[in-house]
Amino acid sequence: MKLTTRGRYAVMAMVDLAEHGDEDPVCIGEIAKRQNLSVAYLEQLFAPLRRAGLVTARRGRCGGYALAQPAESISVAAVLAALEEKLDATRCGGEAACTGGAERCRTHGLWTALSAHMQQFVASVSLADVVSGRLDTPESVITFAA
Repeated sequence: MKLTTRGRYAVMAMVDLAEHGDEDPVCIGEIAKRQNLSVAYLEQLFAPLRRAGLVTARRGRCGGYALAQPAESISVAAVLAALEEKLDATRCGGEAACTGGAERCRTHGLWTALSAHMQQFVASVSLADVVSGRLDTPESVITFAA
C-alpha cells in the first residue's frame, strides 16, 4: 500500500485541528508541537488543504487554522484527495502493467479490489470518527467498515 508520510501527517494534523479547534483558529506551531512535526512541513501541507476548502486561515495575533466544515463532514479520503494521495495496493500503480511489461499479473484484480475497499473505508471515516476514538479497537474497525 502506498500512503506517503505527507498523507499520513496531513490526516494527523487535521484530526488535531478537529480535536483542538472548537472555537478559535489553532496556531500551526501548536499542532506541530503536539504531533511532533515541523512547522515548515505543516505549512506545506495546509496550503493544498486550504485550496481544497477543508481549512480556513486567519492571519494576525489570534490567527491560525480552522476546519472549514464540521469534522463530521470531512472524510479522511477528502484529506488524502486534497494532497493528491492515492491508496493503491497494486505494484503497477493501477496501470495493469504489473510485471513491467504490457501484461497484468494474476493478482492484479486482488490488489485492485483491495485498493477499492481501502478507498471506500477512508471515505466512510470522518475526522470526528477518529477524534471520538471509534476506530481504536480492532472490533470497531470491522463493524465500522461493514
